[in-house]
Amino acid sequence: MIKSMTGYGKASLEKNSRKYLVEIKSVNHRYLDISVKMPRTLSYLEEAIKKEISKNVKRGKIDVFVTFENNSIEGREIKINTELAKGYIKELRKLAAEENLLSDLQVNDIARYPDVLTIQDNQDDEKIKLEMIEVIGKATESLVNMRKTEGEKIAKDLKQRLDLIQAKVNEVSKLSTGLIEEYVVKLEERIKKLLKDGEIDKQRLAQEVVIYADKCSIEEEITRLNSHIAQFNELLNSNEAARKKIRLYNTGDESRN
Repeated sequence: MIKSMTGYGKASLEKNSRKYLVEIKSVNHRYLDISVKMPRTLSYLEEAIKKEISKNVKRGKIDVFVTFENNSIEGREIKINTELAKGYIKELRKLAAEENLLSDLQVNDIARYPDVLTIQDNQDDEKIKLEMIEVIGKATESLVNMRKTEGEKIAKDLKQRLDLIQAKVNEVSKLSTGLIEEYVVKLEERIKKLLKDGEIDKQRLAQEVVIYADKCSIEEEITRLNSHIAQFNELLNSNEAARKKIRLYNTGDESRN
């Protein structure tokens, strides 16, 4: 089965306020080359992502784009820098006293100052890894299905072209049948005209026919073409990757004049 080298797959996943979006693009390439672009917080997952994709994709230049949004409170802890907050309060009250200002400080006001409130993010790497592998698997499946669909279209087109070539080969083979006999008749007629009433040298005529038959015989080429067509059809119906098995062959024989 032929698979196209170009394809696109996309999948999304949302769990516990964590949102994942994965897009995978592929183009033709001699080997499997996977490039992953994702947030730095997920960089530890790069090898796992590549391994998951390689389970179902064996060739191609693969570009993976990962978007991740974590709005979950799991593993997050809000910390108050008490000493810093007290410092803000002390200095603000001092300023209010010196400048004869009202000192109506509220907790909400203090919380807005820089570094008073911080969020410590201790994300569950293993849980995120499992979720990421899940969405990568779905995106890869989407990519593979698209490559299969395009491959089927390519195979259909190639099959139509092979059938056309086979029909032409059969037509040429049919036309070549009896070509030698026609040549003998024409050659005899030509010699008779040249010699008029003279006697035809049958041995010489036979030699000419042998030479002509050798020059105009296309049996070897027909056999080779039929073999190539048969092999090509086998590759189209095979489940194995064709890769370099399809080659162009030179069917000419330079020894012929």
